[in-house]
Amino acid sequence: MEKFTKLTGVAAPMPVVNIDTDMIIPKDYLKTIKRTGLGTGLFAESRYLEDGSPNPDFVLNKPAYQKAQILVAGDNFGCGSSREHAPWALLDFGIRCVISTSFADIFYSNCFKNGILPIVVSPENLEKLMDDASRGSNAVVTVDLENLEISGPDGGTISFELDEFKRHCMLNGLDDIGLTLEHAGAIEGFEKTNAAARPWA
Repeated sequence: MEKFTKLTGVAAPMPVVNIDTDMIIPKDYLKTIKRTGLGTGLFAESRYLEDGSPNPDFVLNKPAYQKAQILVAGDNFGCGSSREHAPWALLDFGIRCVISTSFADIFYSNCFKNGILPIVVSPENLEKLMDDASRGSNAVVTVDLENLEISGPDGGTISFELDEFKRHCMLNGLDDIGLTLEHAGAIEGFEKTNAAARPWA
């Protein structure tokens, strides 16, 4: 998993509450278990018109936001079903960070397992960031995980909190497999000892 230390990128505003996982990646795209290629289906029902062409009114189709790496979204982001395809689709599109006042628990957990940083901020700070994100190509925001700060295009900063274990995993690019491999030496030692003590096993 890619490490997350500091990210500077365009932030796209999505001032919509209760964006669920079906909205993030519709069920038609759940036929694959691959993590790649799902970016084309991200927000598909809003992002494309009935004829399959891009909807020019959808934020991620606007020239200023087509390469956005940060989403600033309304309350309760990622609610609904527990599909892990939702963070896969966000990551495949290029989104590395989602900022909101609240997240659904399973989606929140899945983000950390896939290298996406979900940040919880107060309603007042979300309003400031939503305003920053509304500046089009000037909506460049820096997320500094080491210092737990978000810097807006005008230089102002917002502090945020994060569980220290989750922060450690993101800073070091550790998913569940990576965490296990940190103990590879101890595991190998146990296997050798166990094999010597129980050769019949």
